[in-house]
Amino acid sequence: VGVRALSAAAAMALGGVRVLELAGLAPAPLCGMILADFGAQVVRVDRLSRSAAASTHADVQARGKRSLALDLKRPQGAAALRRLCGRADVLIEPFRHGVMERLGLGPEVLLQENPRLIYARLTGFGQTGKYAKSAGHDINYLALSGVLSKLGRKNENPYAPLNLLADFAGGGVMCALGIVIALFERARSGRGQVVDASMVEGVAYLSSFLWKSQKLGLWSQPQGENLLDSGAPFYEIYRTSDGKFMAVGAIEPAFYNQLIKGLGLNLDELPAQMSFSDWPEMKKRFASIFAQRTQAEWCSIFDSTDSCVIPVLSINDAASHPHNKERSSFIKNDQGEVSPRPAPVLSRTPAVPSCKRDPFIGEHTEEILLEYGFTKQEIAKLYSDKAIEFKTLKANL
Repeated sequence: VGVRALSAAAAMALGGVRVLELAGLAPAPLCGMILADFGAQVVRVDRLSRSAAASTHADVQARGKRSLALDLKRPQGAAALRRLCGRADVLIEPFRHGVMERLGLGPEVLLQENPRLIYARLTGFGQTGKYAKSAGHDINYLALSGVLSKLGRKNENPYAPLNLLADFAGGGVMCALGIVIALFERARSGRGQVVDASMVEGVAYLSSFLWKSQKLGLWSQPQGENLLDSGAPFYEIYRTSDGKFMAVGAIEPAFYNQLIKGLGLNLDELPAQMSFSDWPEMKKRFASIFAQRTQAEWCSIFDSTDSCVIPVLSINDAASHPHNKERSSFIKNDQGEVSPRPAPVLSRTPAVPSCKRDPFIGEHTEEILLEYGFTKQEIAKLYSDKAIEFKTLKANL
């Protein structure tokens, strides 16, 4: 199995790429997991497990990574990371501006020692600007990007959809994209560079359509009264008789006609689809009809049509839906945990995600240091200096 797993990793798109991911919160671990899923050798550089920061934040996106426990606050630990970066292709760094510089691990130092290094800095506010040194979370980055002002229903406060948009889409995914672009360019120039991934800018860029569509009149009504922000009766979520929901996105007239037909209404007796003033009344009407049948009954009516009506599935139900099952869109690891398969799917070198459990902190410290050229004596010295930590499996049982 080991040999097969290694050959699968080598055959993947990012096979052979060495990544060091400094342990952090949600977005950086996703970035590292994406790279690992597509074949990169990702080492998560953890704080020692006795530190408060290590124990309070479990990384649930550690699939396919190995763990090296290193105390960067000790000079010996920082020096070890410098050496590791000398042999790495990518460093993912999630701290606020200035932290790495204080440790003597800024890009000027590391890129001088390894000019091929891709130094990816993933932060909320970016490396410069008024807020560069400020604390923040997804909801704050979303607010500063301008995007949060567009999210929310009529007469309600703006609403942040979990921490998906800024943290993961604008942060983790955009950072991974930046890294892959920099790796692609390095193949031509032979030179690394710094990737300044700001979640504010990432989520703004993700939302370019909002800016580019201002002139189209898509957002000319107040919040929650527009086509795509829950104003339209045909772009809305409706409750079914069994307390579940159906998601309706019947924008185009042909799809809208199918929706009306499925609801048992007559198009000729209804106001025009785009009659704004009739939308609130139509919404009530649609809601009362959807409330008369179960989700399963509505599925049997709409499933074979082009009505853009789809059941709102729970996370548990999504994996067992026939469409997702047919595409193997969800996978199980060795512990039986279900999660989404890496996307997108590549025809020749698809991601082959690891099925093994996530690493314990410091589980691979010695093997990684040996791989990166440290001697057994140097490793023993780092251990006696309390700069590294080993985790044997026995300690976790």
